[in-house]
Amino acid sequence: MAPTPHTRRSLIGGSLAMSSALLAAPLLAAPALAAAPAFVRSGRPSALWGVQSGEITAHSATVWTRSDRPARMYVETSPSESFRYGVRSHRGPLLGPSTDFTGTTVLRDLPPGQQIHYRVVLADPADPRRTGEPARGTFRTTPASRRHDVRFLWSGDLAGQGWGINPDLGGYRVFEEMRLRDPDFFLFSGDTVYADGPILPSAPLRDGTLWRNVTTEEKSKVAETLAEFRGNFRYNLLDGNLRGFNAQVPVLAQWDDHEVRNNWYPGQLIDDPRYTVRDVDTLAGRARRAFGEYFPVTDLRGGRSEGRMHRVMRYGPLLDVFVLDMRTHRDPNSPGRQTEDPVGILGPEQLAWIKRELSRSRATWKVVAADMPLGIVVPDGAANFEAVAQGDPGAPLGRELQIAELLRHIKHQRITGTVWLTADVHYTAANHYAPERAAFTDFAPFWEFVSGPIGAGAFPAGRLDATFGPETAYVQSAPVANMSPSENPPYFGEVDIDGGSGTMTVRLRRQGGGVLFSKTLRPGQVGQ
Repeated sequence: MAPTPHTRRSLIGGSLAMSSALLAAPLLAAPALAAAPAFVRSGRPSALWGVQSGEITAHSATVWTRSDRPARMYVETSPSESFRYGVRSHRGPLLGPSTDFTGTTVLRDLPPGQQIHYRVVLADPADPRRTGEPARGTFRTTPASRRHDVRFLWSGDLAGQGWGINPDLGGYRVFEEMRLRDPDFFLFSGDTVYADGPILPSAPLRDGTLWRNVTTEEKSKVAETLAEFRGNFRYNLLDGNLRGFNAQVPVLAQWDDHEVRNNWYPGQLIDDPRYTVRDVDTLAGRARRAFGEYFPVTDLRGGRSEGRMHRVMRYGPLLDVFVLDMRTHRDPNSPGRQTEDPVGILGPEQLAWIKRELSRSRATWKVVAADMPLGIVVPDGAANFEAVAQGDPGAPLGRELQIAELLRHIKHQRITGTVWLTADVHYTAANHYAPERAAFTDFAPFWEFVSGPIGAGAFPAGRLDATFGPETAYVQSAPVANMSPSENPPYFGEVDIDGGSGTMTVRLRRQGGGVLFSKTLRPGQVGQ
């Protein structure tokens, strides 16, 4: 990638590897945290959970942190890593119990296409002179010029199927490997936590040895209370690799099912003896609030009803990322054979939104970030289906009808440069969709790339539904169900957009294994 002034590339091996005492500290031990009081009335506030950035634009960004007690949040920014010049101070909110001591500060009037260094300072509300050790981070504002290269990573599914933070393996080491790839941002493609997946102290491996987990009280059972959902998001932040990654790489987070429970849909009544709360909408409301508190997503903080998961991130002239929510607005899981389905997997309002925003986009590349795949069959029990495809290779039925409408719109509006990225199925693949192979033919060819899990059980590849004519160009998966991350290392994807030619190169990667598959796409064309 072409060098640019003050690029994040220059930080690798520099002080952000890491100058903060927090990020240089070893993995936090869960028993010590569990024994600590909710907050401490003496001493100075501390940002033990690190920092995150997100909602990056050319002139603004959102910075997140969590305090260990009530505190006022301040953020200082500078173009200098040493903060020797150009320092600006941004006053943030009071952090307290109502948001689990988390908070965000929106930074404004930033220069475009520049490396911004920041440090979060927490101050005692009763005595602003009593401040904690600054927690440092960095991000790059979105470029205003097409000449800037863009690189981002994506994956999903963390701490699933009982495979949590294993201190014997150094925790979530894949995040350190991804940090060294130095992306402009990370698309966290759903299942960011497993609120329905307890983490036990150990789990048996196929060779007879044990996988050992860091554990917490909130992760000892399925999440039902707001405190338990919050504890699921805090659990992952116990890992120093993830905190270091968060300090350097902005996150664009979406949710799927496991932020609430497996395969949920609105209105569902839970038939599971592990739950005393049987109304999934109640659980989803608590999960949504915790999600908004633990990611830098300002319009979801505090459980605001007007906030929404689906949104678009415009990353300069080369890239728009359309984040779908295929969970909140869907109809119930079913056999999917209905000939009319106005709700589908997106709901009518979100469908109208994505059609409208794709038509308005002037970006060279339009990435559709879907938390579930289009053509891979994902069952829900013996008769129902969880994603779009339902195994019938004929004309669109059920939720396929809505996707057919969207694909038809893309073709008829001559929208070029659409690429679909997803996770969810716990293996990695590159699938090409083409009308000449399909039962439904009124669409332009496109690619769908699959990655993950980033830290969960790995599974065999699923079968494809021929309705939209998918063909697998590459797939790698586990030979048996629920292989641990030590047996089947995590997968992640990488997207590079060249600022000179505008070409997009998509690479499927895995921890410690380099590039598994690579595909280069040319701008302004379809079906490549």
